[in-house]
Amino acid sequence: MQTNTLPQYDASVNTTGCCPKFNPEGWDDQVLHLENMPFLRAVTHSAMHIPLDMGRVFTRVFSHMEKQDAMNMDQMIVLSRDTSAWNAEHLFAVTKPVDSEEMTALTGDFITKVFEGDYRQTREWHDEMADLVRARGSEPSDIWFYYTTCPRCAKAYGQNYIVGVARI
Repeated sequence: MQTNTLPQYDASVNTTGCCPKFNPEGWDDQVLHLENMPFLRAVTHSAMHIPLDMGRVFTRVFSHMEKQDAMNMDQMIVLSRDTSAWNAEHLFAVTKPVDSEEMTALTGDFITKVFEGDYRQTREWHDEMADLVRARGSEPSDIWFYYTTCPRCAKAYGQNYIVGVARI
């Protein structure tokens, strides 16, 4: 895979008017090579890992990204991880800096794994991602999840794909 290139994001099927139906083809068992790839960073609040303001924060961020033409739908990914039981961090892939939002960049190699199931399985998937990193001879550090659809859309489509992304 080329540097700063993500698997193709297929947004062609969207029967909900919200999230496109995720096509997992090409996302499983990939190695992503990132070098100063730009991301917008946002934080949400939680109560014992249950998101409280995710909808509001994501709506704000996507609005800013869209208004400033900083989105590439073919290279879409939002990396999320809980930093505590009370907060989560989200990195939105962008094509350029977005005013009034915090910017960051990722550098390194990352492996991917596609999971399908209930959000409650995230802890098990986190452990599985850590084992995959160890199998490649590294110690797990950064493990993220790409929640490809919101809960309402996952229910509508009958599948809930989540992509694990871990630094190797």
